[in-house]
Amino acid sequence: MSVVLLGLLMVGVPQDCPPEHAAMGHCKPAAPAPAPAPAPPAPTCAPEHAAMGHCKAAPSAMPSMQHGMPDADERPVGNTPPPPAPTTRAADAFYDPVAMAAADRRMRREHGGMAMHQVILNIAEAQVKDGRDGYRWDGEGWFGGDIHRLVVKSEGEGDFGRRIAAAEVQALYARAVDPYWNLQAGVRQDVGAGARRTYAVLGVEGLAPYWFDVEGALFLSDRGDVLARAEAWYDQRITQRLIAQPRVEFNLAAQDVPGSRIGAGLSSAEAGLRLRYEIAREFAPYVGVSWERRYGATARYARRDGGGTGGVALALGVRAWF
Repeated sequence: MSVVLLGLLMVGVPQDCPPEHAAMGHCKPAAPAPAPAPAPPAPTCAPEHAAMGHCKAAPSAMPSMQHGMPDADERPVGNTPPPPAPTTRAADAFYDPVAMAAADRRMRREHGGMAMHQVILNIAEAQVKDGRDGYRWDGEGWFGGDIHRLVVKSEGEGDFGRRIAAAEVQALYARAVDPYWNLQAGVRQDVGAGARRTYAVLGVEGLAPYWFDVEGALFLSDRGDVLARAEAWYDQRITQRLIAQPRVEFNLAAQDVPGSRIGAGLSSAEAGLRLRYEIAREFAPYVGVSWERRYGATARYARRDGGGTGGVALALGVRAWF
């Protein structure tokens, strides 16, 4: 009886079955226990509900960091002072900020912030005219940076064997207003055979669309005379070294200025075409033609002084800069 009961108990109670016994058929391994059901997801808790105590916000597994500070939503609510403003230099978190500020200033100076200079003669030529040969120059020099510059301009003309007919010198402060345009303000002094007037100058120069160089200026003299000038030119590359440059210039006056031999309105106009060859970028001889015409009272002043009212001239010159 006891043996039967023991057999029934052994049949009803599952026995351990090692893998090696199961492989020889001595027993049958028990079925694996079913995997537990996944826990239901925790209800979300909006930040505004957590602030009112209705629920508790779950901690973030990966807190958001910006310059070493957690997001505002992860900071406790209260009257804690705000964190310091983040710096624009990430290296300040690892190096001395004073040393990094000095390095930043040095880098800006070496990559465009340094003072530079240039002297350029756009026109330096002899003009072969009908009956009277002459000369002409137009150039400038500047010193400064990308934003602020000191500019000195000079231009003039005359006939060989005579005094300089007309010349001027300008000293200007130039301020960049965008990557392509500068505003200029300063003084102009006339020299030469005419009246030696002093002018206040307000001008603009820059690069117009399609790569036209443009300059314009207003002049107010110490006698109240108002003059204006506009000029433009364009470098058309034929080859890498051969360049054609058309150029125009207009001079205007608000009133007659007899001492300077200038009449009101459009006083003079000029158009020219010069073909230069750049032996080097800094040195380019050229040949061209120049047409000039005086109008109105300006032409009458010129005839009264024994001069002409304009014409065509052959120009032989050089363009150089350094």
